[in-house]
Amino acid sequence: MVKIVADTSTLFSSEEGNKHGITITPLSVNIAKDSYRELDEITSAQFLERLQEGALPTSSQPSIGEKMEQYELLAKADEVLDITMADGLSGTYESSCNAKADCVYGDRITVLNSETLCGPHRYLALKAVRLAEQGNSVSMIVDALRTSMMQERSFLIPRDFSFLKRGGRLTPLAATIGGMLKVVPVMTLTEDHRRLEKYTMKRTMGKAIEAIIECFEQMGVDETYYMTITHADVQEDALKVKERMQAAFPHTEIDVFELSPVFITQGGPGCIAVQVIKK
Repeated sequence: MVKIVADTSTLFSSEEGNKHGITITPLSVNIAKDSYRELDEITSAQFLERLQEGALPTSSQPSIGEKMEQYELLAKADEVLDITMADGLSGTYESSCNAKADCVYGDRITVLNSETLCGPHRYLALKAVRLAEQGNSVSMIVDALRTSMMQERSFLIPRDFSFLKRGGRLTPLAATIGGMLKVVPVMTLTEDHRRLEKYTMKRTMGKAIEAIIECFEQMGVDETYYMTITHADVQEDALKVKERMQAAFPHTEIDVFELSPVFITQGGPGCIAVQVIKK
């Protein structure tokens, strides 16, 4: 049996992950002198309260030691497939590779850089569980996941650009647009999936959503894709975006999720992400 491991980029807490057959290693968020394992020790609502108090957050990946403990427990009897969030946006992939190299059962562990995050990452982890339950090998599961990964697209619409700039996950050119007024920037992942870059800038949110819809139409998004809309405490806005997307893509499955503390740290309060991945 292949055991599936992932991190909280999937927006699953450890408890929720266990219910779906996924072992979750939480990312951490640091506020002032306090550090919390996100979704296990602090909720998004609690995190946003701390932000309103003026705290400046940072985030961190799981430690190599924690990863090694996890691997040694799971790989004693089974093969392990660890699907991490995009390398470059987090150090999780690198930490996982280092833990695998030091683990006595390293030959039973496969670490896969999902090259994505949040909604598509969640989908990949759940797809891996389904394939594992069907008796597929690690290599077969990885091949199937890579097929989905090749047809994925992620967009982020930030409200407070200072969070993105502070996190250092922007291309130099993208970082320069943060001070521009009365524009709605639409960010997307770079070709190597390691940073964010400017996709377009529009005068209104409606125009920004139209630009995303155009891109998805060019991709041929239909019932064979899965779409997610994730948000940082702006559920009403996210549901409006879902309405627009569902009207444009009536046969596409679309879910709305609240972002976790680490991704609010990266995208800032009020941000909305729209993502698709091939099923």
